Amino acid sequence: MNAIKYIFEDISFAEKTIQPKYKFVNFAKQKNKQIKSISFIFCSDKYLQKINYKYLKHHDLTDVITFEYNETNDLEGDVFISIERVKENSKTFNVKFKAELARVMIHGVLHLMDYNDKSENEKSLMRKLENEFLKNCI
Repeated sequence: MNAIKYIFEDISFAEKTIQPKYKFVNFAKQKNKQIKSISFIFCSDKYLQKINYKYLKHHDLTDVITFEYNETNDLEGDVFISIERVKENSKTFNVKFKAELARVMIHGVLHLMDYNDKSENEKSLMRKLENEFLKNCI
């Protein structure tokens, strides 16, 4: 089952800026993974900050939080994305909103694939994989 859902929690924006679901499915397949169920939950800073504190005990703002529910090799989880952070980051890094949104979305998917970004080496690998995805999308 290739179930990807887009959920708009407390914010609205142009849905045409979201990458088509098949691009995430194809990327997962290239990495020998299958998507069972991923929900991308688009929200405000305030909403995501509450999630961040409730579950991770962090007070700071963030652009993405991923909750993994994988019980098998198939990808399953929720990816919460602050649209306000994505907009701010796109200005900060001088990239289009659509590209930054795609980067943050695939970043969440990479976490579901068991990639981490705690060390510099892990961050570098994740950035390389994000760029690989973006190259085929944007």
